[in-house]
Amino acid sequence: MVNLIIDNKKVCVPEGTTILEAAKTVGIEIPTLCFLKDLNEIGACRICCVNVVGKETLVAACNTKVEEGMVIYTSDKKTHHARRMNLQFILADHDFRCAACVRNGNCELQKICSDMNINNLPFKNHFEEDEWNKTFPLIRDASKCIKCMCCVQVCNKVQGLGIWDVINTGKRTSVGVKDQKKITEVDCALCGQCITHCPTGALKERDDVNRLLEAVADSSKIVVAQVAPAVRAAWGEGLGLPKKLATEKRMAAAMRALGVDYVFDTNFSADLTIMEEANEFLERFTHHDQYQWPMYTSCCPGWVRFLKTQYPEMVSQLSTAKSPQQMFGAVTKSYFAEKIGVDAE
Repeated sequence: MVNLIIDNKKVCVPEGTTILEAAKTVGIEIPTLCFLKDLNEIGACRICCVNVVGKETLVAACNTKVEEGMVIYTSDKKTHHARRMNLQFILADHDFRCAACVRNGNCELQKICSDMNINNLPFKNHFEEDEWNKTFPLIRDASKCIKCMCCVQVCNKVQGLGIWDVINTGKRTSVGVKDQKKITEVDCALCGQCITHCPTGALKERDDVNRLLEAVADSSKIVVAQVAPAVRAAWGEGLGLPKKLATEKRMAAAMRALGVDYVFDTNFSADLTIMEEANEFLERFTHHDQYQWPMYTSCCPGWVRFLKTQYPEMVSQLSTAKSPQQMFGAVTKSYFAEKIGVDAE
């Protein structure tokens, strides 16, 4: 065990513990921006810097191991000044028009700036801009990137796809698609983990809300919606509704009020999926020698995309059945359109 003092509190932790973890054991929270436990402990943002007595410079709490007899201050004048300065340096390269950002109100950078009372910027603001295919489901806004490397690490170490990488050098150092390719040229599985782990609005999913609003406002269009079981079960949470009010009928009524003409549950097409996959399984089973085994299936298009790009030799074992969402789209454009006497277009 290692004995040390953090903000005048005696701390005893196992050897190999970081200052960040040691501080937490006595209720001291050190702010972090780029830290991801066991994934991204590179101290890139320097927001977690602390003052270790006897050391000339501040150290990053996220990747500095404790030592016997250490005396550490996490919020003294020197540390507080350095953190504010580091935050202001980050903001100088960041487009902080927060009101128009998808992460407004749910941004780690924004929260830390608020906590540290950052309300002015003494430096000239200059941020990176690049071209991006806005029709791709994954959108990157270079002007929001703070080079924390979280997307790089989670893609490499968890998903194993290596889509993101550090590009350029020196002042021009940034994060982008590996080998400076376009996102459409690499095998991104669209898992969304980089979006989830991005502390700002640099990575986001494509927003199609305006397309929906345009569709419901177009009197020549019949708008059909399908609702996934997860949405049906949790739709009321975002509106603060108690469970007894967040019923399926109220949800359907709300969608109709928005202008949706027909509302369906994905369970319908999930049943279609089950039937199609069962038929395919029986076909393969009764002609066992003509197929490779086992047979794989998934309702997630992202999973299918991953299999096709990373394990192409297994594609022949993949069910040819579409996902419930895709089946529903196909059935709506064919059988349902015919049933209600409307042109599929």
